[in-house]
Amino acid sequence: MTVSLRDFALGLPKAELHLHLEGTLEPELKFALAERNGITLPHTSVEEIRASYDFTDLTSFLAIYYPAMEVLQTADDFHDLAWEYLVRAKAQGVVHAEMFFDPQAHTSRGVPFENVIGGYRRAAVRAADELGITAELILCFLRDFSAEYAMATLMEALPYRRWIVGVGLDSDERDNPPGKFAAVFARAKAEGFFLTMHCDIDQVGSIDNIRAVIDEVGVDRIDHGTNIVEDPALVAIAKERGLGFTTCPVSNSFVTEQMKSDEIVGLLREGVRVTINSDDPAYFGAYVGDNYVALAEQAGLSHTDLVQLAINSFEVSWITPARRAAYVAAVEEYAAAHDVPLPD
Repeated sequence: MTVSLRDFALGLPKAELHLHLEGTLEPELKFALAERNGITLPHTSVEEIRASYDFTDLTSFLAIYYPAMEVLQTADDFHDLAWEYLVRAKAQGVVHAEMFFDPQAHTSRGVPFENVIGGYRRAAVRAADELGITAELILCFLRDFSAEYAMATLMEALPYRRWIVGVGLDSDERDNPPGKFAAVFARAKAEGFFLTMHCDIDQVGSIDNIRAVIDEVGVDRIDHGTNIVEDPALVAIAKERGLGFTTCPVSNSFVTEQMKSDEIVGLLREGVRVTINSDDPAYFGAYVGDNYVALAEQAGLSHTDLVQLAINSFEVSWITPARRAAYVAAVEEYAAAHDVPLPD
């Protein structure tokens, strides 16, 4: 007999592929790091911090998101942030995570790059030892900074190449199209990094940006990207190439009228490799398993649909074929143990 959909979703082995480490800064840790680093916060309680999370679009979200990072100063701070996320991820069924980090959000305010990468890497190694979770880092460039700054950041990252699996592009998409960073991503590809880019939902020129990341940049995955449904020919190309889409239902619901469930499920039904992720869970109040549940409840998904989403998460992850096959087998074994039919 199958368990409840929620319990099944939380226990389902899964990879998380769209997770901003800076977006996992829970208020409790924010207070602890502020005290550690002698920083006075404008809020006096966890409740006040959460009440300040009043955003209706990407721009208003970023206006809250970046100032919160001031409490992150030392390698220990970055370790503690990543570690707390990984502990929560373990409880949500995550067995592999590919985690975004934004070094420019820290180096631009004087924090050394080595503090950022060193702390995050230490947490990833610890998670493998103590939690049984594998974790990789994806360096994201901030698209509202210059391409020259992005290239300089890429060069600064090269000594840590073996700690970074890929590069991405995030932050404010307005007037910052993918082509602005084409040379940076070409260099990153030449250095052996996997490539992904944010194509946020319902932005001005969304479909043009999606077309650019597919045709011009040649990404391996697309973050968000559900506006691709506006162009069936592009959907067909994405399906043919096996491109992954790292969608984030709950965060979608904060910046648009709903979580884009119709688009996500439509792509799933067409055989596009959509995945479910949490984005910035400390701000949106839902970690990855919670996102599986929210989408399932909104769209009437079955247990089998959730199995397909979990399989997709491994199929588009940046791991070896042998590990991919082992994780997919674990998903199938989990489904069988709960009498859940496998996807066709």
